Amino acid sequence: MRSAYPSTAPVWRPVTFLGGLLALWIAVGSPLRSLDEEMLVVHMVKHLLVMAVAAPLLLLGASHLPLAYPFFHWPPVARMTRALTHPVLCWLSATLVVMVWHVPAVFELGMRSDWGHLLQFICFFAGGLLFWWPVIQPWQKARWSRWSIPVYLFLATLPCDVLSAYLTFCDNVVYSPYLGASRAFNASALHDQQAAGALMWVFITFVYLFPAVVITVQILSPGGQRGPEHASATPLFTAGRASIFRQGG
Repeated sequence: MRSAYPSTAPVWRPVTFLGGLLALWIAVGSPLRSLDEEMLVVHMVKHLLVMAVAAPLLLLGASHLPLAYPFFHWPPVARMTRALTHPVLCWLSATLVVMVWHVPAVFELGMRSDWGHLLQFICFFAGGLLFWWPVIQPWQKARWSRWSIPVYLFLATLPCDVLSAYLTFCDNVVYSPYLGASRAFNASALHDQQAAGALMWVFITFVYLFPAVVITVQILSPGGQRGPEHASATPLFTAGRASIFRQGG
């Protein structure tokens, strides 16, 4: 691919794209799938892999794919993309996906059938892509100040913190399907729920903190103060400056 399109992308982009596909496979195609209905912590791992690992890796890896690039610059598609990827809409979409699917009645609906599982997966995957789009900004230039991205990420942790704290410190089992499930490691349903809440709390905090710190360091570095009209199409991993993936250039 790099031989055919030498100026298209550094080597880390296809690596991250394949990493995103691997995360999706682990979540929905690996033996982990068989434990989904037995342990809430496994169910939580699947959600985190789809929304917080696979989605950003796929966006990072696909940012300069030569086949996707002209398609997303086609005027009708570009206008629709700009409308759907406004930061407020992206934040609300991802937050609603997380909160609504963790309402006990809706959660149980997703556990009852294969189509419920499929619908839940589609919502989490689409919500993850929308959430990370303003951070990574593939196929388009930034339309907002880069200082807004750390704030965007910080605000996104708040609803997740509320949900994870509730699951961690609640004295009752919230999701009834796990009351009678046969769990590995002989863990009780309550302990399983507390582990799932703690996992979500810690994982989301660090996954959102990392890009916020990287972007803040880039902004504060010499030459980092630029308006949105001059920002890179992928501000989190700008070329030519100090970057954690600089070796790909």
